[in-house]
Amino acid sequence: GFPLHPRPFAELGRRLGLPEQHVLDALSQLKQEGKISRIGAVLSPKRFGASTLAAMRVPPEMLEEVAHRINRFPEVNHNYAREHRFNLWFVVTAASQADLRTALRKIEDEAGYALLSLPLVEAFHIDLGFPLSGVLTDNNAQARSSAKAGPEARDANEAELVWEDDKRLIAALQDGLPLEARPFRRLAEQTAMTEQEVIARLRHWQEQGDIRRFGVIVRHRALGYAANAMLVHEVPDAEVGQIGGMLARDPGITLCYRRARVLPEWPYNLFCMIHGRERAEVTEYVARLRERYGLLHLPHEVLFSSRCFKQTGARYA
Repeated sequence: GFPLHPRPFAELGRRLGLPEQHVLDALSQLKQEGKISRIGAVLSPKRFGASTLAAMRVPPEMLEEVAHRINRFPEVNHNYAREHRFNLWFVVTAASQADLRTALRKIEDEAGYALLSLPLVEAFHIDLGFPLSGVLTDNNAQARSSAKAGPEARDANEAELVWEDDKRLIAALQDGLPLEARPFRRLAEQTAMTEQEVIARLRHWQEQGDIRRFGVIVRHRALGYAANAMLVHEVPDAEVGQIGGMLARDPGITLCYRRARVLPEWPYNLFCMIHGRERAEVTEYVARLRERYGLLHLPHEVLFSSRCFKQTGARYA
């Protein structure tokens, strides 16, 4: 619901009954405290470029050093340690599939360890949202009315950046909106577009689903959501769409998607993220979830994140 409006913070203030400057000051303070990373667009990688989730098995005593080597790559935007034999997980984005393959090779060379590339096949739900109560329950959010594959399911041939205007606007957006009265005018100055053209292009991308969400991007660990688990299942291919759709409607699931298997090292193809404040509540929620949806017969693992090494917006340009 972030307003794509020439003075978005004034419009937010109007809705909240606050002065424009109060809104800007509050957001600036949250950013300084590390609770939000930026205000901007979450883009669909299949439309604007290419991306993959990568996993690496690193000796524990080398984990921090290897993570910092990987962080130096601008293509890496999320990098987490997880409790598993594959203990380092990071997201890699690039402008094209060719650029992505090149980046993955360079990351392997720099890290000194092989990686698994687990590209997204189908997205069921991608929208990080957290209950303000901080308590993970079955009823703290409305059930989602539908679950469908988003723009990520498009043919990979559509993933190339075609228009030069698009490239310039994406590059300007990557670090988020400047916290000033007319941020879209600043983007226009950087892209040789008018303010109205920038807003119209963003609205169009949002309507087409090319922008998944436009708004405040939070740092969930800084907000107290430190007990975060990646729940993975090995699901027969004929059933993964149905099961993924069910899980995507569950209010406790913040992310749900199908990824490619890499056999024999990684047989799991259905991924869910559950974000909570306490490890015990997340563990209990996973148990209830598997029972509720009839998943007890499916092989699974729960990978709790233990450390965040990097969390930034994806860089496609």
